[in-house]
Amino acid sequence: MIKRSMWTKKWLFMPAQFDWAGLASTILFETKQIILLLAGTLIVAFAYVLFQVPYNLAAGGVSGLVIIITNYVELSQGTLYFLMNIPLLLLGFFYLGRWTFLRRTLIAVFTFSTAVDLLLLYLPEAMEQFPVTDNVLLAAIYAGIVGGIGGGLIYWAGATMGGTGILGRIIQIKTGFPLSQSYLFTDGLIILSAGVVFGWEIALYAFLTLLLNGMASDYVLEGTSRARTATILTEQPETMIKALTDRFHRGVTHWEVVGGYSGKKRTLIMCTIYRPQMIELKRLISDVDPDAFVSIDVTQQVLGSGFTPLKQNTR
Repeated sequence: MIKRSMWTKKWLFMPAQFDWAGLASTILFETKQIILLLAGTLIVAFAYVLFQVPYNLAAGGVSGLVIIITNYVELSQGTLYFLMNIPLLLLGFFYLGRWTFLRRTLIAVFTFSTAVDLLLLYLPEAMEQFPVTDNVLLAAIYAGIVGGIGGGLIYWAGATMGGTGILGRIIQIKTGFPLSQSYLFTDGLIILSAGVVFGWEIALYAFLTLLLNGMASDYVLEGTSRARTATILTEQPETMIKALTDRFHRGVTHWEVVGGYSGKKRTLIMCTIYRPQMIELKRLISDVDPDAFVSIDVTQQVLGSGFTPLKQNTR
């Protein structure tokens, strides 16, 4: 009876010790990530079928290679995409994080493959005009923009579309080449192959799609640059700090520095503001210390007090 009572007491207190709030938060976060991943993958598939496939815009990646191969082989594009990704997924499993890498990337690859085959089967019948434009340039532009938006959502979900992205990452690890150069090497070879098969004009359009895709993905991930960071070198630190805090109601960071050439001691002040306040900032600095040295940099994102809350951006 004593042992049973002790066991029952221990069992009764276990739920209270378990972090149910943490579990709920994790489930909610993972659900959001999966929704982002699925939405992004479907958008990419839609752009691929609507804008790239009709004009053979093989804009790099395994999807571009699929366009080239299906020009010679009668096989559904979605199925071929999935089959070609299998060896790449195995490489990624061993070199890029095993199950953590494989889980979401496999979801993206499977969803894209299935969506492409279904869209190619039903979209031409469902639309009065397929494709929506006869202008190859417009198709190349919107393939890059719409596909890039979907790709940005996939990256935001912490996943990739597999394909040459896996190969480029492995090349970077093994050779030390920058990731941008690895992607340029793998995707560039595919675009060159498209030029040989479909003509160099199509290859030029495909390269435009590739560039716009990257720009649109970056925009989704980082948004527009709304902030500027000013670095001010001044001999009147107290007056400058007071003027900045009074005018913009923001904190500043400062520290003492020594000029490498002059040997003079000065104060370096760093202040981050919104972009529309930049002209006012320069006028204020000029009024306080016309001899100050100022460097103003573009700040892609600012997270924390007074700007976008860090928790809101990460969850």
